[in-house]
Amino acid sequence: MAESSAATQSPSISSSSSGADTSAPGSGGSPGACPALGAKSCGSSCAVHDLIFWRDVKKTGFVFGTTLIMLLSLAAFSVISVVSYLILALLSVTISFRVYKSVIQAVQKSEEGHPFKAYLDVDITLSSEAFHNYMNAAMVHVNRALKLIIRLFLVEDLVDSLKLAVFMWLMTYVGAVFNGITLLILAELLVFSVPIVYEKYKTQIDHYVGIVRDQTKSIVEKIQAKLPGIAKKKAE
Repeated sequence: MAESSAATQSPSISSSSSGADTSAPGSGGSPGACPALGAKSCGSSCAVHDLIFWRDVKKTGFVFGTTLIMLLSLAAFSVISVVSYLILALLSVTISFRVYKSVIQAVQKSEEGHPFKAYLDVDITLSSEAFHNYMNAAMVHVNRALKLIIRLFLVEDLVDSLKLAVFMWLMTYVGAVFNGITLLILAELLVFSVPIVYEKYKTQIDHYVGIVRDQTKSIVEKIQAKLPGIAKKKAE
């Protein structure tokens, strides 16, 4: 009897262990999966993660090259000129392809129809429910940002307000050297380079970041100890 019961339990044990093995790579952070994201929540966030980590070199290269060219164009020309040239380029491609297909159909006497019919039949209307969902999600971030702004400008925490003041003071020097488009170009270069570099040299970077974090924490603690309002608040 004991052998038969053990035999009946063994399939369930093996199946559960195999299920744990198959789910482990996804939860353990395999190279192609999103860290800290489950299978259900891995959607657009996973796509962005794979994009900035160069999982698909062709796709990432296309996105990176296109956005970089657009930002460089905006740095050299006005927004109106860049948008107009982009629309003209897109229309040139679609009109040329439409005329080409019409000529081919006339010569071959075929009835293939409109070359973009499959795309024209796609329903791109936004339902009211989806619109409200997007608005609700946006309002959560807006309310959070408003609370943070009020907390910083009305000095709920003196140290946080001083940090904002120092950061804005540094940004005045950054603004004197770079304009907004240049900062966007630098931000894109960092977004598409820092994550992949950090992934390769994670151990060394974490070591030095930990040293900087400890030094910064000690400096902040010294500053807080010298501020009478903060010291009194900690004593209470």
